Amino acid sequence: MTKRIAVVASGRGSNFQAVIDAIGDGLIPARCVALITDNPKAFAIERARRADIPVTIVDYTSFPSREVYEKALLEVMRQVNADLFVLAGYMRILGKDLVREFAGEMVNIHPALLPSFTGLHAQRQAIQHGVKIAGCTVHFVDEHLDGGPIILQLCVPVFEGDDEASLAERILEEEHLALPEAVRLFCEDRLTIEGRIVRIR
Repeated sequence: MTKRIAVVASGRGSNFQAVIDAIGDGLIPARCVALITDNPKAFAIERARRADIPVTIVDYTSFPSREVYEKALLEVMRQVNADLFVLAGYMRILGKDLVREFAGEMVNIHPALLPSFTGLHAQRQAIQHGVKIAGCTVHFVDEHLDGGPIILQLCVPVFEGDDEASLAERILEEEHLALPEAVRLFCEDRLTIEGRIVRIR
């Protein structure tokens, strides 16, 4: 059965594009039914329009508090009624109520090999720490920042002379492979969460 997925993004949306391209190529048995963004200037909006995907803007700056914003976001997500929500460059930490409501139905892509280098500027953290291998992680979202059960990880080498930008660019290429693959596995009902472990059937 074809799954309904929705993407939540804040920026340029290159991972969003990778997912909708994979759907268009028949690699993911799903239909992208919505883009939800907190940023009315996000380039992801243009990508959605080109693909005829409905866009809902929940502009963070138009709400008096984070709590009010999150209530509005939660209501939008309920109305979308997706089987899976994909956080693809969504730059805000989700509150516990929202995370609990969609437990096991929301995934995130992070530009580091978790559990190392959570939060912002993961690539910079990796450079500063002197690691030799970096990469990206797709994980289920839980109440801990970048802490949910890991679905997939892909690695890249860290070269002498790398800076944050060059490493980020190399990691992003792997993100464009990892996120569509994780979404495909979910949509094929091949993922099972057992505690902290994600089993792939």
